[in-house]
Amino acid sequence: MTQFNDQTSLLSFLKSRKSASAKAMTGPGPSRAQIDEMLQLATRVPDHGKLAPWRFIIFEAAAREKIGLAFKARWAAMNPEHGADSLAFQAALFTRAPLVIAVVSTAATHVKIPVWEQQLSSAAVCFNLVLAAQALGFDAQWQTEWVAYDAAALKAMGVSENEKLAGLIYIGHTSVPLEDRPRPELSKLVTYWS
Repeated sequence: MTQFNDQTSLLSFLKSRKSASAKAMTGPGPSRAQIDEMLQLATRVPDHGKLAPWRFIIFEAAAREKIGLAFKARWAAMNPEHGADSLAFQAALFTRAPLVIAVVSTAATHVKIPVWEQQLSSAAVCFNLVLAAQALGFDAQWQTEWVAYDAAALKAMGVSENEKLAGLIYIGHTSVPLEDRPRPELSKLVTYWS
């Protein structure tokens, strides 16, 4: 678990931060007070025009299983050749972690603020939510899954036709050691313009 606390500097935290795998998460999940704190921290992002072009849908406890039934039914309709194992996996998408928070982009045409900037703000909310969870001692992973791009699955989650799912943030405690992944070489990514 990566945790930021008084003994650890922010730079050390960022240098060691890793995402956990939702597939290896266990409980307990955060309390309502901790969820509220995470969401408050998540919204402290760049937001041109102060539009708050995002919102949250919380999936915890039995709600994770209930939405899983909708995912299972939709997956069966899209993939009638898939068997019981595949359907069970889809039904359990949100039960892998004790808490899943959907970050919904509500970006819309604006006279001054481009939709793209509003969508970028939603992405910043997703990552801030991951950082907030980790700072409070939880593990987290930002995913999308197929449900982020399927109209019927989005509707089942409560996402309207004019919205997009920016991310699903899985929050819990990892049951396996976190492994670092290879990081890109900056020399291949950076250009000093002149």
